[in-house]
Amino acid sequence: MGWVSPLEDLPIRDDLRGLKPYGAPQVPLPVALNVNENTHPVPQDVADDILDSVAIALRDVNRYPDREFTALREGFADYLGHGLERDQIWAANGSNEVLQHVLQAFAGPGRTAFGFGPTYSMYPLLTRGTGASWLAGEREHDYTLTPGFAAAQVADARPDVVFLCSPNNPTGTPLSLEVVEAVYDASDGIVIVDEAYWEFAPKDERSALTLLPDRDRLVVSRTMSKAFAFAGARVGYLAAAPDVIDALRLVRLPYHLSALTQAAASAALRHAPEMMRAVDEIVEQRDRISATVEALGYTAYESWTNFVLFGDVDDPHATWQQLYDRGVLIRDIGIPHSLRVTAGTEEETTAFLDALASLESAS
Repeated sequence: MGWVSPLEDLPIRDDLRGLKPYGAPQVPLPVALNVNENTHPVPQDVADDILDSVAIALRDVNRYPDREFTALREGFADYLGHGLERDQIWAANGSNEVLQHVLQAFAGPGRTAFGFGPTYSMYPLLTRGTGASWLAGEREHDYTLTPGFAAAQVADARPDVVFLCSPNNPTGTPLSLEVVEAVYDASDGIVIVDEAYWEFAPKDERSALTLLPDRDRLVVSRTMSKAFAFAGARVGYLAAAPDVIDALRLVRLPYHLSALTQAAASAALRHAPEMMRAVDEIVEQRDRISATVEALGYTAYESWTNFVLFGDVDDPHATWQQLYDRGVLIRDIGIPHSLRVTAGTEEETTAFLDALASLESAS
């Protein structure tokens, strides 16, 4: 079949011309540590329960699923705690769709969304995809944010939606609740605290969920992709005031969460303590990576996530390629003199560190 019209000749929206889709490399290398997956498999007994739950759901798959995914919302409310009720919970196919729903409801044409760069690359893509404009703020030289610095930028930009990635992707940087409070007070719009990696933060730290009472414009989003090792299932969720949840119903597609997805996610939530056991192992490997890359002469930035951004890389692309040639895939995210690596299993982490050390001995 001979297609002759290139993309630029199609009647695509003007605001989408020249944009590139999200494109993290998918390469079948022995050690893939580039997209912040939880590389630990789902425990067998948990997988068995998930399979049983999906099998039961299949019996009624000829019928539409529960449009309000009631049982799943109750499961998320129980997991999050903090007195949350199911009418404060929303879920969708991955946290990206959750964030897209928020943008569709509160941003869109003629409106703006704001984030502090460098941050998650999907924020501007989702923003522009919904017809809104993206505004990029700045971080300190070490990628941190202070309350006054962040609030001043938000007050000046006056965005309709603010993204706060906590901890931040791709840098791993922690975000204090004082920053969240200051940004919220400086804004009249929706403030999203994206806690996709929160389970990897120190256990004695407070989540932005504790700030939800009396803050009707605050949204806290999470995902099952990371700590729950559920990236392939595509399940994200958020907590917010009930009125915000009602607004999201206006833009979601009918029956957007399949019965099979609901069954699988609900079963995984029933095993949350067991699923979380791998988190401690991942944090141990993350800290091992940080200590070892520092010993090799690089700079490891503080991380509360399942990955490490390390700097002082003379030629990131060349280093990335040399690791690739040794069967290890990490991520060149475009930050000068820096690379990012996911904390995998002990064996995967060892393979990465050995490969990185071999570059030093070969130079």
